[in-house]
Amino acid sequence: MMQQYLAIKAGYPDTLLLYRMGDFYEVFFADAEKAARLLDITLTKRGSSNGEPIQMAGVPFHSLEGYLAKLIKLGESVAICEQVGDVATSKGPVERKVVRVVTPGTLTDTELLGDKTESVLLAVHQGARNSCGLAWLSVTQGEIHLAQCAPDELEAWLARIAPSELIYNVDATPAFEQRITSLRAAATARPAWQFDAALGARRLLEQLKVASLASFNAGELGDAHAAASALLGYAEHTQGRALPHVQTLRVVRPDELIELPPTTRRNLELTQTLRGEDSPTLFSLLDTCATGMGSRALKSWLLSPRRDRTQAAERLAAITHLRGGMQQTLRSQLKGSSDVERITARIALCQVKPRELVGLQQTLQKTERLAQVIPRLPALLAKVFDDLKPPAGCAALLTRYLLEEPAALIRDGGVINHGCDADLDELRAIQTNCDGFLLELEGREKARTGIANLRVQFNRVHGFFIEVTQGQLDKVPPDYRRRQTLKNAERYITPELKAFEDKALSAQERALAREKFLYEELLDALQAFVPALSRLARALACLDALCALAERSLTLSWAAPVFVREPCIDIAQGRHPVVEARLAELGSGTFIANDCSLGSKSRMQVITGPNMGGKSTYMRQVALIVLLASVGSYVPAASCRLGPIDAIHTRIGAADDVANAQSTFMLEMTEAAQILHAASPTSLVLMDEIGRGTSTFDGLALASGIAAHLHNKTRAFTLFATHYFELTEFPAQHHGAINVHVSAVESGNSIVFMHH
Repeated sequence: MMQQYLAIKAGYPDTLLLYRMGDFYEVFFADAEKAARLLDITLTKRGSSNGEPIQMAGVPFHSLEGYLAKLIKLGESVAICEQVGDVATSKGPVERKVVRVVTPGTLTDTELLGDKTESVLLAVHQGARNSCGLAWLSVTQGEIHLAQCAPDELEAWLARIAPSELIYNVDATPAFEQRITSLRAAATARPAWQFDAALGARRLLEQLKVASLASFNAGELGDAHAAASALLGYAEHTQGRALPHVQTLRVVRPDELIELPPTTRRNLELTQTLRGEDSPTLFSLLDTCATGMGSRALKSWLLSPRRDRTQAAERLAAITHLRGGMQQTLRSQLKGSSDVERITARIALCQVKPRELVGLQQTLQKTERLAQVIPRLPALLAKVFDDLKPPAGCAALLTRYLLEEPAALIRDGGVINHGCDADLDELRAIQTNCDGFLLELEGREKARTGIANLRVQFNRVHGFFIEVTQGQLDKVPPDYRRRQTLKNAERYITPELKAFEDKALSAQERALAREKFLYEELLDALQAFVPALSRLARALACLDALCALAERSLTLSWAAPVFVREPCIDIAQGRHPVVEARLAELGSGTFIANDCSLGSKSRMQVITGPNMGGKSTYMRQVALIVLLASVGSYVPAASCRLGPIDAIHTRIGAADDVANAQSTFMLEMTEAAQILHAASPTSLVLMDEIGRGTSTFDGLALASGIAAHLHNKTRAFTLFATHYFELTEFPAQHHGAINVHVSAVESGNSIVFMHH
């Protein structure tokens, strides 16, 4: 057995190997020490190897998910080794093999994945021509993304993708490897031969079943192809099979998306608060989706708005149509729908559970009602409703094969429907009719033998038997064979009862084997529906996200933005959506709305006023309104006119990064420098209290110099909040800047902030 274990372990040297032994998954040697430390389980010793005791630890097979979740959260990868041979017929150890490898970036299990989060696997390739190739996917989503960037842009891309796990070339330069491994994501080095551009292009063609990558505008991305080669190889290695559901490709180019640097995402609290909590954030406010896939789609929209307004305009048209009354009906119908996206992925990987399939079947019946033809829909909704049509025959197939309330796992039996298979029905009938047969046999034997108190019974130790008391032994027929002697009775078996016993005791085992066979047959039949189910999942997610945005716009009294070609940010009565909702929740009064007008003549506002007066809130609300409009959502304002935007940059708050030897002042200057280098005339820049990390006159000089650069050279739309009152003189020498002041008034002995 240990020889078998060591042979399997040799293929997974850097991965914890969970080796199935009966009702436990065992780990040995160094893996056992590591698992015992990480999982807080008992470390034991048994036998010896090279004169040393073999260390081992184990976890029950039925509790695996909980332990896996803990290991994955700690960044570990786990190879799951199952018994695949027949215990009854095997000579020596039962045949075992690794059926899949669970890693932080390739999760598919419901128990390990949050409904609103994606597990993203990213491959990075350091190209030879000052370029980095990126390829990433979520195994449950079925879409590959490719991109290429300059080396100095890599950190921004990594922040945007936010991978759960990252793989890179083992031959990468030490400096490149240090940049990769310094991230929070789990990082894994892979052999250099896997990062091959020609192999990657060939793999992509085979995966997508196309003759050319030109139709995806991905033909010339050699470094990204090399990354894709390693990505697909690693994903297939972890799942133990090909990925038939991965059938779409998207090339992401730097100039297509509105840049949202990590500091912007953090400072605007898009998906996490500054304290690292999930609420209250912009996403938590927007997310009233009925399904997990809708929530994930909405988060993706929020974090990847496009510079081109076509997509945003389509979403706005759809939301406007849904506000007419459709959204309420659709949301009630979407409620309770299963996560078709993840179920489809698990069907393709043959990892789906019976109850997930029942949930899919019920959702398919719902979509039949949802997909009724509705005339005169906007373009985006028309496409969504067209894709909502469930694949013909899929629901019927699931209904035929599955019980309405199946067991949680196929290994427990009780999954396949009655009437689906004659052999299974016969085996079940044997188990069901067992009591009836025993009563009928008991009646016949009483009549035949004349023994009135004769009993036909069963127990787990001795099986079936006929029990006769001591006083009636003289009436026992010659065909009775003694099975057990008791103090006051004898137990017998007859050829007829023995034949029934063999049949009955094997029926349960044979029924379970038959159910497993039929379940695998069902999964094979479902593979043909995977492409259609993937389209359906995307349509449901899109519809759910649109309905959530429509509901929010009505509930929170938001208005539709208007896109224009001339450069401008013109907001009337804008509000900070999260602060406004928080005030309403706490009953702390109404939010004070404010206007913002930036255009060709006034590109910078110098914002002054008292601490706690609302400067930061005002600046952030402008950025959030711009972002929401760019996503294609209604916005918290009376009206909004928005010109082209290519980035939102923020420098807000005082903090240090001691671990990386950056003081408050150094961090402030580094972030300011990044903005000055990256911003353009169509960027929105938020500068809050720049220069306060040093002495007064040095800080004033820095603030003046940075403001002048943003005004004269960058010419970005800028909100420049400052505590240096001297900067109110700035607009007098700079025609594109204006002063705005957050007002406060004296009331008796106290000050009242007007937030205006």
